[in-house]
Amino acid sequence: MLQVTEEELKNRLRYDNPWWSDTTTQASRFSARRHFFTDFFKLITLTEYNRAIILLGMRRIGKTVMMRQAIDDLIATGIPRNAILYASLDQPIFTGEPLERLVNLFKIECGHGRETPLYIFFDEIQYLKNWEIHLKVLVDDNPHIRFCASGSAAAALKRQSRESGAGRFTDFFLPGITFAEFCAFRNLKFLNGGNPFNIDEMNDAFIDYINFGGFPETAIDGNAADNFEFRIGQDITDRVLLRDLPSLYGINDPQELNRLFVMLAYNSGQEISLDGLSQKSNVAKNTIRRYLDYLEAAFLIRRIYRLDQNARRFQRDYTFKVYLTNTSLRTALFGPLLETDEKILGRIVETAYLAQSPFEHITRHLYYVRGRSGVPEVDFVTLDPATQHPITAIEVKWSDRIPDHLEDLRGLEQFLLTHKKGNGLKGVIVTTKTKQSRISLAGLPVICMPAALLCNAYSAIWGIKDLPQIISTVPAVPGAATAAH
Repeated sequence: MLQVTEEELKNRLRYDNPWWSDTTTQASRFSARRHFFTDFFKLITLTEYNRAIILLGMRRIGKTVMMRQAIDDLIATGIPRNAILYASLDQPIFTGEPLERLVNLFKIECGHGRETPLYIFFDEIQYLKNWEIHLKVLVDDNPHIRFCASGSAAAALKRQSRESGAGRFTDFFLPGITFAEFCAFRNLKFLNGGNPFNIDEMNDAFIDYINFGGFPETAIDGNAADNFEFRIGQDITDRVLLRDLPSLYGINDPQELNRLFVMLAYNSGQEISLDGLSQKSNVAKNTIRRYLDYLEAAFLIRRIYRLDQNARRFQRDYTFKVYLTNTSLRTALFGPLLETDEKILGRIVETAYLAQSPFEHITRHLYYVRGRSGVPEVDFVTLDPATQHPITAIEVKWSDRIPDHLEDLRGLEQFLLTHKKGNGLKGVIVTTKTKQSRISLAGLPVICMPAALLCNAYSAIWGIKDLPQIISTVPAVPGAATAAH
């Protein structure tokens, strides 16, 4: 049987790295940069630590583009063009090829010595079996080389990098497009230069973001939304749910996993239970648990667990909320929402708010509160990791009933009455559709602001600790009122 020759592998490497010989070639054709790029590039150039960077994220989120932009910036800073290798391991010619062989061919082709400082990028690394073992050996044996690897099947990447690459790998998570990034890509200046502030225009952009803005290609170019359901929906379904996850975990019935994901996507922001999911899907609870783990590890969904009114976790987390990590996934599956779809938008705006908090170190302390029967829930409560006391409470609404109908905040009011003394609540926010005001609830100050405004400000700053800064940066909305209760 014929085997791929060494010369054929070299030819492919030359083709994938045209900047070796052409000084006018750029690795990336996209100039727009993600807000996360600066931190990513700092890790790439941090030569003091002998660790590979593992770029994690769902499909079509911009990982390849960001790696190629990093290559362009390395060249711009003076790194020799032939000291940079890019190889995408989903190419059939690289099937089964050890990483070490590709590195050695690169060194031979470009005439590099054993100690030459190099930068090597492996894209879609999960297509190599036992990739984490191969990469760990390369990192150990080549302290002068900076390695970066990416992949879409984040479930395997995250698990395997932690198990086999302890002390050798640094994970870098690239989330979906945030609302602040969306506005920057579309040159929409609602904050810090948007004058006069127009909440109706911001809401129009926010609905567009919810429907199509979660992926770079449609966030940058609104015209790219044509055939969105086919291009994004089919790609997620065919590549991730029906191929990648089943092959990684040995799932015997991929369609069963796909049906569960569709059910969860339609109910994003709803409280669900294992029993309810099992009954509706006719799938055993233990199987559902595994499927939920797979979908969450692949960055498709996020689970938020509940607290009681005393901010205590339930011992058995059989009931929880599931959110899509990217609201545009809903559009890909079910079509776009209109601003008049207020009932559905309430839950999807919740989903969009959570998408502005992409980092695990933030969301691992995020919960919702479900009190006694008949008392409305509190959408998001953050616990201090040290004291386990509430530090923020956020109620997400897509209406302008507040501040005129404070009875809608009974659940939040009850929660604040329980925790207002001595527990360090730093910020309480209620979102609206267009109104902004400051009210008093249970004797505590509450900021009411449009949901789009909060999402824009929050994703531009990031971090629960920055809540007071968020409040101070938002512009006043004409007609803002103050109410007491």
